[in-house]
Amino acid sequence: RACDQLRCTACDFRVSLFNDYIWDQSCDYLFFRNNMPELSKLRAKMIKKKGARAYACQCSWRSIEELTDLQTQPQLRWVCGKH
Repeated sequence: RACDQLRCTACDFRVSLFNDYIWDQSCDYLFFRNNMPELSKLRAKMIKKKGARAYACQCSWRSIEELTDLQTQPQLRWVCGKH
């Protein structure tokens, strides 16, 4: 199961998730810092990919294509925001 209530402890933003999308490789910190959480602006760097999921807060982002344990990604400061 994937948590859909993630929160970033670094920027204190809720982590947004987008089903069937990945992030373009040109994404950078300033893109997310300036455009989160406005979907209309984020779409500029989203690529449709069935079965994938794009995650982002204001300081970090990931494209995931298979179940991934956050504990193996120490650079991410995402925690469950409780259900």
